[in-house]
Amino acid sequence: MSKNNSDQLYQLIKSLTPAEKRYFKVFVNKGKSQSDAKFIKLFNLIDKYQDYDETRILEAEKSIKPAQISNLKAHLYRQILQSLANYNPDNDIEIIIREQLIYANLLYNKSLIDQCWKVLEKTRQIAENNDKVLLLFEILEFEKKLLTKSIRTDITDSVLKLVNETENLAKQIRNTRIFQNLSIKLYSFYLQIGFIRNGKDFERATQFLYSSLPAFDEEKLTFNEKMFLYHSFTGYYFFIQDKERGYQYAQKWYRLFEEHPEKIIPKIEYYIKAFNNLLAAQFKLFKLKEFEEYSKKFEEIPNMHGLNLTFNIERQIFKYSSIHKINRYFMIGEFTEGTKIIPEISEGLKKYENSLDTHSLTIFYYKFACMYFGDENYQQTIFWLNKIINAKDVNIRSDIHGFARILNLISHWELNNTDLVDYYIRSTYRYLNKKSDFHLYQQYILKFLRKLAKISPDELNHAFIDLKKDLLPLQNNAYEKRAFLYFDIISWLESKIENRSNQEIIREKALKRIGLNN
Repeated sequence: MSKNNSDQLYQLIKSLTPAEKRYFKVFVNKGKSQSDAKFIKLFNLIDKYQDYDETRILEAEKSIKPAQISNLKAHLYRQILQSLANYNPDNDIEIIIREQLIYANLLYNKSLIDQCWKVLEKTRQIAENNDKVLLLFEILEFEKKLLTKSIRTDITDSVLKLVNETENLAKQIRNTRIFQNLSIKLYSFYLQIGFIRNGKDFERATQFLYSSLPAFDEEKLTFNEKMFLYHSFTGYYFFIQDKERGYQYAQKWYRLFEEHPEKIIPKIEYYIKAFNNLLAAQFKLFKLKEFEEYSKKFEEIPNMHGLNLTFNIERQIFKYSSIHKINRYFMIGEFTEGTKIIPEISEGLKKYENSLDTHSLTIFYYKFACMYFGDENYQQTIFWLNKIINAKDVNIRSDIHGFARILNLISHWELNNTDLVDYYIRSTYRYLNKKSDFHLYQQYILKFLRKLAKISPDELNHAFIDLKKDLLPLQNNAYEKRAFLYFDIISWLESKIENRSNQEIIREKALKRIGLNN
């Protein structure tokens, strides 16, 4: 993302839909003063330009002075947020509930207790119907405060009922937060290292999971408790590379929504995540028929009745949908066809570049690179790998950064860039050593590449065979096998040994796996 485009006001304006922009102009033009006119001009200029350039803006609009721009930007930012809050709030249940709570507070402050009760009763119903647990808890706490202001003969029963409701809800929230915190901690660990590298990582991940788990009866858990519990276990088993168990919990997570379809719209983001994890599990296990069936269902999510398709949800669907389209080509070993969808996805990424996180972009770039490598287009492979290697934040998914460097080395070797290979070997060695991620897989490959320049053409085939012999046992090693998730080097070696295309060999293997798992 361009440095100039990292300006927060620029990002906010560019995120607005045409309808939101029209509403904003109507909203701010009411009672417009001369100073207001300047921030509207600023809005129009930022909206007009493709990049945020303050110097250009000041040159284009002489009425805006350099000393004013900071205050004008802050004022414009607040005005946009206020207009968004007023623009079609009926689409967001949480905004509706919070607005009603504001009304209830205003009535309470006026000592209009009966009117306040009516607002809260209506708001409670909305919160219950849409499973907004935290807001419901806030409403119950407000009702307790109101009871102390009521003169009613049945107050004792009402108090007991309200206290019991609050305690039960507090217990649900406590368990839900524990399960949710577990999934967040595991995800944070995963962002740093990727899949587990060694026994220490395994112990740490297991400690995260089991040391905090409260005693529970799964059958008695609420929907929210189950949702976050399954989320945590799915992430844990993926993390430790137990694909079968990960698949089982991904199924439970998704089926939870199937059993409670009324929860899908209120919890659409979690539904999309559950769906995504199930597709990821099917991909890992080469369950092609299931994967294709559920992929079609996933594509229908934007058309769901009652769904408010916000920019955030639209981005989430685009990200997961694009990844699964790519994964399908990996699953069936059709890299040439797979490369044809990359330009379209790459173009789509530009729409979301200001809102996509570094981790997501890293995943996309690496998958693009692997697709082009499978198609033996090494120039494009290097192009996408360089976006990872040259990134500022190398602490996000350090595992992918390491394997990107390995794949980059092999790609340069394929292009006969022997002078660069030696440089990148030293660079990769330093990186892996610094990250404490130097495993046998990397050692064998770096050693192999280092001696390639000294090997005669007649000896090359034997060198490929020897490397394959070294690497094959690692496929069954609990902590080395993760390397083969990132790059199928065995198939690449076989393509060299048998003088066949890498794509042909991978496709043959893929079809066998699909046949066994469907």
